[in-house]
Amino acid sequence: MNVDVMTGFGGKQAWLAVAGGEPAAVFDALGLRDLGPVSWRDGLDLAHLTDDRIAVTPPLPGARGIDWVLAAGRGLMRPGLDVVAISAALGTEVQFFATHRVTELHRWQRAAGGELVRAFGYVGQTGEVTSWFGDPDPAERDAGLPGELDEEATVLVAERDVFRVAAAWSIDPTTLTGPAPGPLRIGAYASGGPHA
Repeated sequence: MNVDVMTGFGGKQAWLAVAGGEPAAVFDALGLRDLGPVSWRDGLDLAHLTDDRIAVTPPLPGARGIDWVLAAGRGLMRPGLDVVAISAALGTEVQFFATHRVTELHRWQRAAGGELVRAFGYVGQTGEVTSWFGDPDPAERDAGLPGELDEEATVLVAERDVFRVAAAWSIDPTTLTGPAPGPLRIGAYASGGPHA
């Protein structure tokens, strides 16, 4: 396989960021069958256009000097993905991000050592905050979140804010360019959906 070029992703997509992870361990934690290496463009297209394929990156340098493995796919948006359980299984920090600009659905979660640290969910179409756990950190405050959620708080989050939080916590996947440090691997759910 020739040296591949990384391809950014993010819009209308969901992804996990796993601190210090290895692709094989991420496959196991997600219950994926490894279908092998694929070009970055083809793998990300497949993960974006199907509900049962997940693209998994090699470790990539990111925030806080940590290498992160990203797992991306539309299938991660469906109910059943348990970030806390994945964090416990892998024994590390795991982050979840999702954004879909049509409904203005924007979500992020962060778990470390099998404990939920932070969760935020928002649907701009209705202006509803669908999840709120923990206190917003500086990156979230910079993205426009209030310090606490109460009747007086105004929440207005856009797709770009999801990428800003991802950049501060791990990696903004829209910025992935240049020679790939390794192959992108594609995985398939054995039973049609996430389970962890």
